[in-house]
Amino acid sequence: MDADQLERRQAVVRILRSGVVHRQEDLVRLLRAEGYDVTQSSISRDLRDLGVLKASGRYVLPPDEVTRTQGDFAMLAQFVRGMKRAGPSLTVLRTTIGAAQSVAVAIDRAEWPEVSGTLSGDDTIFIATASRRAQDQLSERLRALFGI
Repeated sequence: MDADQLERRQAVVRILRSGVVHRQEDLVRLLRAEGYDVTQSSISRDLRDLGVLKASGRYVLPPDEVTRTQGDFAMLAQFVRGMKRAGPSLTVLRTTIGAAQSVAVAIDRAEWPEVSGTLSGDDTIFIATASRRAQDQLSERLRALFGI
């Protein structure tokens, strides 16, 4: 990532923290007003890479890195809808539409030892574990965090 892209992403985070942004076009307009040469596609990539999700018609930043590593997923719990096991080492987590990537990023960054990796779509996350025992540990953790 180059310096301009890093500076632009910092501006995106600042704007999202300071107010309510409902559409990418609004964010593009605000950034252009600050002198950034942006397009909707560059903003879309920034939002995806930052783990931003859209909830209740507005863009929401994921929890801070410190919060993630401490395991506080309280903000994301509202987006998790259910969990199912799919064999001895795959767990399927269902979210509201558009929230799966942010939840998966939080899980990945938490670096739980029982998780081998995640794969997310729009409202579904596949979480791989190395064994049935690791899957049991993951299930316990997800139930405690998300009340599912």
